[in-house]
Amino acid sequence: MRAFLLLFLIFPVLELYVFFKVSSSIGFFPALLLIFAGSALGVLVLRVAGLATALRARESLQRGELPAEDMFHGLMMALGGGLLLIPGFISDVLGLVMLLPFVRRILARKMRERAEAQAMRQRAFAEDPLNGAGPQGREPRQPNVIEGEYEHRDS
Repeated sequence: MRAFLLLFLIFPVLELYVFFKVSSSIGFFPALLLIFAGSALGVLVLRVAGLATALRARESLQRGELPAEDMFHGLMMALGGGLLLIPGFISDVLGLVMLLPFVRRILARKMRERAEAQAMRQRAFAEDPLNGAGPQGREPRQPNVIEGEYEHRDS
């Protein structure tokens, strides 16, 4: 959480620094025009990505497949469009990188590997449904139950 807070505080400062450097190189108004063009491109990408993802997901469902891969690519395109929408050059570069197909494939493969590893770890510690035994053949733990009686007394 601290890393996110630090990034949240440092990122705008970095964006302003890069904007200052670019505007001192090419001029203030051309730099501002580039920022506006990046935001307009972000809006366009968000609209096109949403529609394209919905159409691909519908086609996958009609074929009887789960559209997980299509949904992930759509999410990555939406994230890229959102980064383009944020004013600044650093976020624009990150957004453009997210829109590249080979980057999306690499990220999809990494996320799939991570999800499979997580599923294997969870499966390793899950109880065996066939014999009711937990990991390494032990019996599953029973909850601690304390039985007793009570009597209500008025003071």
